[in-house]
Parts: sequence; structure tokens; C-alpha cells
Amino acid sequence: MSVELQRMAGPQAPQESRERNEDETQHLPPADTGPGAWKFLFGSFIIEGILWGFLLTFGVFQDYYSQQPEFKDSSNIPLIGAVASSIIFLSAPLVTPLARKFQRWQRHLIFVGAAICPLSLLGASFASSIPALIATQGVMYGLGFTILYYPVLRMLDEWFVRRRGLAYGLLYAGGGLTGASLPFLLQILLSKFGYRTTLRAIAVVQTILVAAILPLIKGRLPTSGNSALRVVDWSFLKQPLFWCYALSNLSQGLGYYIPSLFLPTFASDLGLSGIIGALILAANNLATVLGQVGFGYLCDRVSNVLLLVFLSSSISSIAAFTIWGLARSLGSLLAFALAYGFCAGAFPVFWQKFGSTLSHDPQPILSLMAFGKGVGSIVAAPIAAGLTTELIGLGYGLGKFQGIILFVGVSMFSSSLGIFGWSLKRC
Repeated sequence: MSVELQRMAGPQAPQESRERNEDETQHLPPADTGPGAWKFLFGSFIIEGILWGFLLTFGVFQDYYSQQPEFKDSSNIPLIGAVASSIIFLSAPLVTPLARKFQRWQRHLIFVGAAICPLSLLGASFASSIPALIATQGVMYGLGFTILYYPVLRMLDEWFVRRRGLAYGLLYAGGGLTGASLPFLLQILLSKFGYRTTLRAIAVVQTILVAAILPLIKGRLPTSGNSALRVVDWSFLKQPLFWCYALSNLSQGLGYYIPSLFLPTFASDLGLSGIIGALILAANNLATVLGQVGFGYLCDRVSNVLLLVFLSSSISSIAAFTIWGLARSLGSLLAFALAYGFCAGAFPVFWQKFGSTLSHDPQPILSLMAFGKGVGSIVAAPIAAGLTTELIGLGYGLGKFQGIILFVGVSMFSSSLGIFGWSLKRC
């Protein structure tokens, strides 16, 4: 329920207001099509690729940091990437309504966030301890991307309505495409120049590319002043189907990021080179692109999203239990990276369908799904670090990675159990 105050100048005011609104509507660029929509989607795709795509390559940095004398004894290296991604998801319930309230400032926020991200990498290049890297490459980068990202998502919802699932799939694909190519470059830079020069170079590139694309990032609707925070209808919390979605999402979030963090290290322990480890991570990210576009397309056409949830999570679980657990060669690791990336990487595309199924205003539900994924990510990082051992052998998961492989498989299997909410969907 919301209350709107209208200024009434006289008996003609309602008619004049309607005519003004109709005139503004006629001059708005069309949603779902036209140059404005596709230019915005292209710009947001590039930003996603440049800034989020960098986070997807953290496995290369983790493998590098774990081999450096000043860092290798720390068990908190996985927290650097986990903290950055978790902040982005955990902040969703707070940042989303603020982005709606302060519409007039959304482009300013985008510029501020675009500046903080490269500055955080510049700060990380001077770090000489894991806590300092967590504070800069982790916390500061995550905050910068959060400030930028949610205004962009709000604008995306203005430009795409009927084809929103496809639009989100293409947006997310930007990060995956960068994640499929950047690991090779990072591996070369880290091996030749070290992390300090590499981080500074990435900061410069991010600054130049994002600054060039920002003119395309404009909303479709006229911005208003500081509007009152809208009263959120929380009635969806009473629906059992929401909790089915939420638990499936949380379980998926617990396991999702672990392979991208540990696959390069797994490859190194198999005796494969750093470039090969980067290749495996790139394959995982490329498969994520294809999965997000493919499942985004299906999401607009399949009425019951729980069927897609089951396919995504069950195949991911089977791939972890079998292919990764028994992997002993490059071929088997690539097969796992492709299967897991395609299926598990598509899950955020389902959030839009979760929201539209439960409420006329899907944004609060999307925010809570992002929050759940953030909780899973931040909790999983220390768990994964604790499950790894120093013993390397020929057993399941090389012995060293047995615990985290089982953890990923169980998490994905638990997520697939959301299919039992099918009856709730039909009620």
C-alpha cells in the first residue's frame, strides 16, 4: 500500500495531468526494442564484462597468491574474492530501494562506483598482507561495484519488460565472456611482472574502458526528485513457494563459487601449467555465458521455472560428484568446467521468474535472492578453506580436494530439491 499526494489546482487539474502524462508517454523511447534499448544493453554488457568479469578470474589470483612466500601460509586467501562478490549480493536489500528513492542521483552513483573499482585495485597493488588485500581487492572493490551496479539494473528494468529474461541473460554473459579471455592475460602478467604491476595495469584499463562506455548508460524514464520510499508488500513471505525458491537459491550459492576458486589450484596439483589452469577457468566462464543466454531464453518461455532449477542444479551436482571428483587429466577437468559453468552459472537468470511468479513487484524478491546468494558465498569461503588438506594423492579429488568436491555436490543436490515445490506452484 502506498500513499501519493497530488497537487490539485482546480477542476481541470486531473484532466491536465492525464494529458501531460499521455504526452510524456508518447515521447518515451520504446521498451524491449529500438536503438535506445540496445545501446543501453550494449553499454551495460561492457561494464559487466570489465568489472564483474574481473571478479570471475579471481581463481588465477588465488593460485598465484598461494605460491608467494609472503602469502602462502594464510588460509584466508579465498576470502579476498568471496568478500568482494558477497558484498555485492548482501547489499541488495538495502541498495535497491535507495536506488529507487534517489533516482536523480543514479548516474552520479554510477560514476562514483566506476571510480572506486580501479582505485581499489591500485590500493591492492601496494598491499603486502592478506588482510590488506581483503580490504582493498575484496571489500573496497565490492563496494564500488555495488554502488555502480544496482542503478544500472534499475535502468535495465526500464528498458526491458517483455524480453527481460533475455536481457538479463545477455547482461550476465558480459562477465562470462571476459572471464573466458582474461585469465590467460592475467596468468602471463602475473608470471612476468607480479601482482603489483598487474593490478595497476588492470586499474588503468578499467578506467579507460568504463569512462568510454558510460555515455551509453542512461535511463529510459524521466528521473524524479527524491521520492518517498515505497511501502514494500511483504505478503510473498507468507507463501511457501517463496521459501522453496529461497532455500534452493541459498543451497546453490553455498557451492557455486568454489570450483572457480579452486580449479586453477587443482590443475597445478595435477602437474598442469598455470596457463592450463587459466584455460580451465576460461572454459568455465565461457560455458557460463552460454548457459545464461540459453536458460534466459528458456525462462521467458517455460511457465514453471522449478523445472529449469532442477535441470541446472542436478546436472551441476552430478558433474561435481563424478567428473571433478574423478578428474585426472586436462580433458576431464575441461569437461567438468564446461558442464558446471553452463548449468550452475545460469541460476541468477531464474530470479526474475521467481519474482514475477510471487508478486506484482518482483524487486524485493530479487534483492532477497541476491542476499541469499551472498550469504552462501561468504559462508562457503572459510568452509572450503577448512575442507582442503595438504595431502595430495591418487584418491577421490586428489585427496586434498575431496571435502570441497563433496560439499559442492551436496549443495547443488540440495538446490535441485526445489523441484518438490512444483505442487506449490500449481496451487
